Amino acid sequence: MVVTRGFKGRQRPDDTTRARVPPGQYVTSGFPVLTAGPTQHTSLDDWTLSMQAAGRLLAKWSWREFEMLPQTEMVTDIHCVTKWTKLDTRWRGVTFDDLLRAAGLDAPPTSFVMAHCDGGYTTNLPVADLIAGKAMVATHFDNLPLSATHGGPARLLVPHLYFWKSAKWIRRITFHQQDSPGFWETAGYHIHGNPWREQRYEGDP
Repeated sequence: MVVTRGFKGRQRPDDTTRARVPPGQYVTSGFPVLTAGPTQHTSLDDWTLSMQAAGRLLAKWSWREFEMLPQTEMVTDIHCVTKWTKLDTRWRGVTFDDLLRAAGLDAPPTSFVMAHCDGGYTTNLPVADLIAGKAMVATHFDNLPLSATHGGPARLLVPHLYFWKSAKWIRRITFHQQDSPGFWETAGYHIHGNPWREQRYEGDP
């Protein structure tokens, strides 16, 4: 794992924020950067996002086409498995619901997905954790284009799960009938990653 600057110290949650901080987490005002390998850099001219099921292409968007999809802003707290929590983060992107609609899907074709990213990273997710406004493919943070160090030009954002599930540099979403582990899950991280249940590692409840 590569760790870069962005940590600005631990803060104890006060009475107004304590209920928003999962067990075992501390609050930071910084935005630490952790990656499984080198930071990926993809030009917008070369960037695409595709959606597939059973080996069939459901949809594919260039950057220009993706930017023309409905844009949504989300203000949310995020929680890293390394125990930091950052409150009131502001994102903009395309919700998973709008991606499904743009692909011409009335409903998800299966119950699970695998997110595939530049650099070979993957992570698995139940579709239930992506729909109903729970997740987006984010392109902006704090009203600025998402930097490469934070997963730009586009990353998955699933804020109610530990942040490793919010895969950086996303390029492909594949639907699957069965749940199967991705990169960190294969290495011993929890298959789901709910911070409120402290599902950090395999075997956690």
